[in-house]
Amino acid sequence: MSIVAYAPDDLTVTVTADTTLAALQQHLAPRDQWLPVDPPHPARLTIGEIVDCDLSGPRRYGYGTVREHVLSLRAELADGRLIKSGAGVVKNAAGYDLCRLFTGARGELATVTEVCFKVQPRPEVEQFAKATFPTVEAAGGFVENLDTSELTPTVLDLHNTGGVGPWTVVVGFAGTREEVAWQRKEAERFAAVADADLSYEEMFWSATVPGPVYKLSVLPSKLAATITVMRGITSLVARAGNGVIYYRGEDQGSGIAPSTKLIQRLKHEFDPANNLQARRA
Repeated sequence: MSIVAYAPDDLTVTVTADTTLAALQQHLAPRDQWLPVDPPHPARLTIGEIVDCDLSGPRRYGYGTVREHVLSLRAELADGRLIKSGAGVVKNAAGYDLCRLFTGARGELATVTEVCFKVQPRPEVEQFAKATFPTVEAAGGFVENLDTSELTPTVLDLHNTGGVGPWTVVVGFAGTREEVAWQRKEAERFAAVADADLSYEEMFWSATVPGPVYKLSVLPSKLAATITVMRGITSLVARAGNGVIYYRGEDQGSGIAPSTKLIQRLKHEFDPANNLQARRA
């Protein structure tokens, strides 16, 4: 586990795949910088796991997944060859973009060994607010209003603890004090909001909560309608602005499915002997 290179003035950092996210953030903190991805369990989650599964958290709405922050990576192919894709600069157009291909491939195409990220300065202020609604349809209307407004939230989540109302929308803003204050005030035009935090996220992913976590991907415009027909749900957290639903309870299926034929072709191209097994998030 190590930091291979760090150029704070260039906003780039290179780390080995076995480095934990918490260790990376701690290394960046003295320069008031960070990698703006926030999947659960950062103290034990490695960079390799995050890249393989393209993991993210509540801030996905504003900052995207880890795929958007990878500049280059080194990997070992199934036949033992070592390759590098991308370059350690923000603007680069050299060669095929294997970084995006390998990110989210669950380790089935190659074993990532080293990653170079573009990092960001931490915002001056980060603030969260919540609004509660009796129905998921009402909550969905608030989400749509925020999503189509001039506001630029970094967090736009929907959650509850039992698959039925009340439903809580959490919205997060980041930037200068003036920017955040203005956005908070504008959000209040759509619904009454109160101060909030991200404790619901930690509670949902807590190891003490029984049952597996399932993931359902839908079009953001179909989020409320999809949740309405879900049955047997014990708890739910949705990235409302992205259409990603995490839940506990009865398995509802996976929603939008990737092309199986395309995945099989890529697997045959990079690992014809099927030596690499899929990593689970």
